[in-house]
Amino acid sequence: MILDRFRLDDRVAVVTGAGRGLGAAMAVAFAEAGADVLISARTQAQLEEVAAQIAATGRRAHVVAADLAHPEATAELAGAAVEAFGKLDIVVNNVGGTMPGPLLNTSAKEMRDAFTFNVGTAHALTTAAVPLMLKHSGGGSIINITSTMGRLAGRGFAAYGTAKAALAHYTRLAALDLAPRIRVNAIAPGSILTSALDVVASNDELRTPMEQATPLRRLGEPADIAAAAVYLASPAGSYLTGKVLEVDGGLTRPNLDMPIPDL
Repeated sequence: MILDRFRLDDRVAVVTGAGRGLGAAMAVAFAEAGADVLISARTQAQLEEVAAQIAATGRRAHVVAADLAHPEATAELAGAAVEAFGKLDIVVNNVGGTMPGPLLNTSAKEMRDAFTFNVGTAHALTTAAVPLMLKHSGGGSIINITSTMGRLAGRGFAAYGTAKAALAHYTRLAALDLAPRIRVNAIAPGSILTSALDVVASNDELRTPMEQATPLRRLGEPADIAAAAVYLASPAGSYLTGKVLEVDGGLTRPNLDMPIPDL
């Protein structure tokens, strides 16, 4: 049965930034597909809520509350997963983000911080996880969460977009270095209705133009990204590595312009 190829029975996954939004959706989807999941973010209460959803599927959750802005904290999650579940098969480098702002107001430190949070954390967890994946499972799947703004140009996204573009190319480079036993792919979400877009979701004057600027005429749901992650993590995606799935409704330009005037 083709649907069997999308199963993750008895696999072990780590998902960063899993207290809400895309991370939570991916963690619960992995559990629904049969995996046990280590979830990590800063807020314990949010993680406990996600853990309860995972437990409701019949799978196990292990909660690690940590400040994942620090790569060394992210790296520790690989060993924690093996300690909790005995192995590690899947890593989702989801934690990241950077506030938008005008280019000339973006300091060198803010640019460095964007790279640390979006790329450094992913590299730290990847390099910690791969030896454990090879030792305990013989291989595995790594999924990096980039962004459509790593591909499209829009005002205000110099730090965020540059860092996400770097993560996309890191995905391609890591895939070659780690082939054939470890697959490395990425998902580039477009505008997804998470808490980051709460102000858009509740304001038709903002939401309607964004929907009209999206070829599929709607904003994305967390389940759209979760489904892509299950595909990449499962045997269904076993012939993909070094690829970036653009789950963005068909965007060819940004669907939300930052109000940054001409110089």
